[in-house]
This record gives sequence, structure tokens and C-alpha cells, in this order.
Amino acid sequence: MKQQCVGIIGGMSWESTSVYYKKANERVASRLGGMHSADLLIHSLDFATVCQWQHSGQWDKLDNLMADTARRLEASGATAIAIATNTMHRCAPAVNAAISVPLINLVSNTANTCLREKHQHVGLLGTRFTMEADFYKGALHESGLTVSVPAQNEREDIHTIIYDELCQGKVTSTAKNRFIAIMESLAATGVTGFILGCTEIGLLIEQSDVPFTLFDTTDIHVEAIVRHLTSV
Repeated sequence: MKQQCVGIIGGMSWESTSVYYKKANERVASRLGGMHSADLLIHSLDFATVCQWQHSGQWDKLDNLMADTARRLEASGATAIAIATNTMHRCAPAVNAAISVPLINLVSNTANTCLREKHQHVGLLGTRFTMEADFYKGALHESGLTVSVPAQNEREDIHTIIYDELCQGKVTSTAKNRFIAIMESLAATGVTGFILGCTEIGLLIEQSDVPFTLFDTTDIHVEAIVRHLTSV
């Protein structure tokens, strides 16, 4: 069976991009059998530059970088593009405008999964950019979800753990306990499920760690990618 080819914009961070690669190959092998593996093109960006532009608010430069990368992947044969990071979906409109193939959107696939599993009120955990800007929460609201985010000091703690620890491969029990405490606080307000709105959070928290439903955006996004790969 000839697969479609997905171009992945990754490296933000490479820790989570490696999980995308592993899970996509495992699922393709499971579904197609034999020696099948995922037909992927991965452009791994230098995260240092991306981080610098994120924190200095230079989103115009990031839009241009992401759009150019998507065009290059399409020119190399990708039949769809995936941005392997939640935060950089802020650049999704620029990417969409730059390509003629579909963008496999992480945010819309996550919203659809929450609704399908009948979780109307969800908590959103991620970088400060994801939790505070409208590009992510707005899309979730438009889909019909009620979205809550942690308090400001909790958002700062989550942001710091993501960039200073998880993106650098550091996983500690202290960080895990802090995340769980924040989730417990939000759950008390009526939240029934949590969107792990950063592809690194799944390196820290698993479903078995907490009593409430987790929506791991890496898993959800990989599933959408594999559906495209095997849709021929």
C-alpha cells in the first residue's frame, strides 16, 4: 500500500518531535502490518531561534519562518503539513496561506476529541502563549467548549517548567506534583478534563497519575497524522 506523505514542522522541542516520530511509525506498522513505517518528511527547526522570537514577541518573523518551512515541505512531496507543537499553531493562518495541501490542525482535532468524549468544560495547560493568547482558547470556544486556565502564578510555573525543564529533557517529581496540584485546583471549579496543550507535558504527566481525563495533544495529533498517511 502506498501511503500519503506528511511533512512535519518539528524541533520545538526535539524531545516531543521524537515522540511524534516514534508513535506515528508504531501506529502505521500496527495498522498496515509487515515492514510498513510512516512516510514522513520532518523539518526540525533550531528551537533557540524560535524561543528567542517567541519571548521577544517577534511573531511576524515566526509566521515567515513557519510559512517558508511549510512551503519547502510541500515542494518536497508532502501531501499534508503538521505543526508538531501547540504554541506554534499561533502561526497556523500563515502556514495555511502558504500551502495548497491540507494543514492537519492540532487544535481543531483536540477540540473534536473533547466534544466526542463529552467533556464540555476543559482546563487548558500549556505555555504562557497558549494559555493567555486567543488563538488557542478562541478556537476551542468556537467549537463549543468552555475553557478554563490556571491562575497567573500557576501559569508562570507551568511556563517555566516547560521551557526550563521539559524542553531540555528534564522530568522531575517536583514538577509533576506541581502540575497535579494545579489540575486539582481547576477541577474544583467544574473542569472535567484537561488539554495537555503543550506537546512536552505528556513527557511528565500520564493518565494513570490523575483521576480526571487527560487529552494528550501529541496522541491526538499523531492519530490525525496517521489517518492521513493511511487514507489512500
